[in-house]
Amino acid sequence: MTRRQVFEYVKIKYGTEPDYPWLDDNAVLRHGDNKKWYGLVMKVGRGKLGLSGDGAADVINVKCDPAMGSFLRQKNGFHPAYHMNKEKWLTIRLDGSVPDEEIKNLIDLSYEMTAAKKRS
Repeated sequence: MTRRQVFEYVKIKYGTEPDYPWLDDNAVLRHGDNKKWYGLVMKVGRGKLGLSGDGAADVINVKCDPAMGSFLRQKNGFHPAYHMNKEKWLTIRLDGSVPDEEIKNLIDLSYEMTAAKKRS
């Protein structure tokens, strides 16, 4: 899944447009109602992810259950969250190393975990 495909997916599924709060290409995905982040799409230096080579990698940070995140970080394409709480957030490379459906499922989980709490 690419950055562009992530943006297309969240626009269709959640009506989300990327928000660019900084003067760069890093984009926040926010809920329309509570403005909470459910994703952060950014370029991160390969070395900062423990990868070899020069340049940067496109990634998405998503909120994740700590136990699930611990398991996923053992797999290729997943990293401790870059610039976020490493227990509750997960960085996923957007370079084809993680299947599109798995990324979509994790975006959906993040969206649910950051949604406004329903009052009973």
